[in-house]
Amino acid sequence: MKGELEKAQNKYSKACPVLRALEIIGGKWRLPIIWEISVSKSIRYNELKRSIPGITNIMLTRSLQALEEHGLIKRTEYNKIPPHVEYSLTNHCNDLLPALAIINEWGKRVWPEYEVKSKAK
Repeated sequence: MKGELEKAQNKYSKACPVLRALEIIGGKWRLPIIWEISVSKSIRYNELKRSIPGITNIMLTRSLQALEEHGLIKRTEYNKIPPHVEYSLTNHCNDLLPALAIINEWGKRVWPEYEVKSKAK
């Protein structure tokens, strides 16, 4: 019994690449943020906030900071008048997009009624 518990703990430790990836991209807002940036290629903070219904300024800011810390998005400051910031995906994050597209297609197949409802909004 003890050996099985140790095996399970080792199998799902921080060294597990799937768990590590989910730790970084998991949560309610990170994948929608990545998806919206991928559609726009480069997007300003307020545009991003408007494109994700229900996200608060605090959650958007925290999620953007975390994604930037993990090297998935790039924050570019423009010192023009008026100054502004734009967010874009890094190459690491672009590597994730095919997997997100597959998840998107899977979701459409499994829950087709959701796609219809979301289009009607």
